[in-house]
Amino acid sequence: MATRGEDQEIVRQFANRDVDKGPVFEELRSLGNEESPCRIVPSFGWHPWFSHQILDDLSYSQSKTELPDATSHYKAVLSLTHDDEFILSLPQPRPLSSLLSQIREHLQRFPYALVGEIGIDRSFRLPMHWDPSREAAKSASLTPGSRDGRPLTHYRVHIDHQRVILKAQLNLAGEMGRPVSVHGVAAHGILFETLKETWKGYEKEVLSKREQKRRFGISAAHQDEDINDQLSAHNPKSQIIEPKPYPPRVCLHSYSGPRNVLEQYLDPAIPATIFFSFSCFVNFSDRTEKAIEVVKAVPKNRILVESDLHSAGERMDQLLEDAVRSVCEIKAWPLVEGVTQLAQNWRHFVFGDEKLV
Repeated sequence: MATRGEDQEIVRQFANRDVDKGPVFEELRSLGNEESPCRIVPSFGWHPWFSHQILDDLSYSQSKTELPDATSHYKAVLSLTHDDEFILSLPQPRPLSSLLSQIREHLQRFPYALVGEIGIDRSFRLPMHWDPSREAAKSASLTPGSRDGRPLTHYRVHIDHQRVILKAQLNLAGEMGRPVSVHGVAAHGILFETLKETWKGYEKEVLSKREQKRRFGISAAHQDEDINDQLSAHNPKSQIIEPKPYPPRVCLHSYSGPRNVLEQYLDPAIPATIFFSFSCFVNFSDRTEKAIEVVKAVPKNRILVESDLHSAGERMDQLLEDAVRSVCEIKAWPLVEGVTQLAQNWRHFVFGDEKLV
């Protein structure tokens, strides 16, 4: 899953099926075998931690105003920008139009690729710039652009700018009909409102039980979910096979929001299918009452698990297993039943048609 400029090409190489495209793919292929070949569903996007590096040239183009220089851009999108030395250490910002073109190209190359990791983060602070004297201390296991132990500054990315970068990628996912992986920290309400803006005007028709009874008879009132799903087919906008401004499926990764926000996402009028993913790192490290309450509230066909780890291997596998066991325990699912359900949910999120999974 790509998150910034330095790893877009790395993800593309790992996902590329053409063995002549690079040595990274050969390394990946060696992880599988003839009976169980290794397969990857790639994801391309720009994480909110790096959103300050993106210049919203599209807005300037619409207003026909001149693009700002790098310093002016950073002073506009970052908080408390009085340290010119730090501002000058930041990379040349990349135009949003260029980023979207690159992601679109990757999505066209990989028909099952996702968009992500994207989102909003109110708590993140930018790390200090690299001290040249510490160059030798960089970890060889991390891709360029990682924090890699650098202390944090007091700089944050303004939420309005994060929203612009997020919405642009959500719109692209809708245009391409791809699911998205969304990061949300200390911004659950803002994130919901941002997603809601993308599907405004495309909401499903939802009937009250009284209206169902009037239209379809007494028994229909006890099957409101099925009937409302069927009625969405009569929404003219939902029947147009055209790009939409919202993604068809959304995974709120390592969901840490409260139950009341979760319930907003389960509104049957929402035309996108919302999934909630949980990890040991974020959700089950101390098994809080809040986490337990939220997991219990998620419908069985909307729950996913993840490692939330930056590297593959035995540790990732163990974290996934631990997350599966935690969900099964909280949901009171037998392990085999839980694994089957979670696998089905993952296929639904990635490939789309619930009837085919």
